[in-house]
Amino acid sequence: MVAICFPEYKDVYGDLKAVSGRMVLKEAPLPEDICKLGAEGVNKIWRDAKLRGAGMKRAKTLVSAAEHSVGSKEAPEAARFELRNLLKDMDVYASRLEELLQNMEEKLKEIPYVDKRMEIKGIGLVTVSGFIAEVGDIGCFDNPKQLQKLAGYAIVANASGKHNGESRISYRGRKRLRYVLYEAAISLVGKNAEFREIHEYYRTRKENPLKKMQSVVAVACKVLRVFFAILTKGVDYDPLKLVNDIKRPQLQKA
Repeated sequence: MVAICFPEYKDVYGDLKAVSGRMVLKEAPLPEDICKLGAEGVNKIWRDAKLRGAGMKRAKTLVSAAEHSVGSKEAPEAARFELRNLLKDMDVYASRLEELLQNMEEKLKEIPYVDKRMEIKGIGLVTVSGFIAEVGDIGCFDNPKQLQKLAGYAIVANASGKHNGESRISYRGRKRLRYVLYEAAISLVGKNAEFREIHEYYRTRKENPLKKMQSVVAVACKVLRVFFAILTKGVDYDPLKLVNDIKRPQLQKA
């Protein structure tokens, strides 16, 4: 509905989850309503709510987008009603999600060594709970390669007859576990210095450098091995050891 009535909103905010944007839409659902408020009125909404991180600069940007909006102007009263209902529904779902995450956090505290994984910068509650839900009892696995196979990240040869192609991952495994590990890798590369260093090493090494996507998969497999070590041995996450474990052929030759 926002995309129809106020398509320029996405240029100011990435999505409807932005708190400051939703505050304004609740008071002024349509571009014409935002224009009537003006930058001062928009900023007053945020000040009254004591919201940090939003000020006159953002308010002026939002009002400017509203002034130049090419959104639909048909049936404005119906559009206001529908947008307000949409925002109320979003609040309900957000509240339910928060309650669910709190319950998950309490349940996860009962599982050994969960806190050790949560200490890794870039690893959150959703990643840990998703991993546990897909893997189950870690004692059923003898080594990380079995988990790698379960996730569909096992390396297989791409060959047939006389043709020998590059090796690839099998994709034969649990899709959700593969997704959890991949998302964890993306988060770690963005937020965790040592995993970012590993990612850069895989992409820039002289022998067999990986493409970006391949490197992210390699990092995901590294995450899997770290989780396995923590869960089976109860060890603490060691950033220095993680970086030093990278196989560097040029250093080995030296």
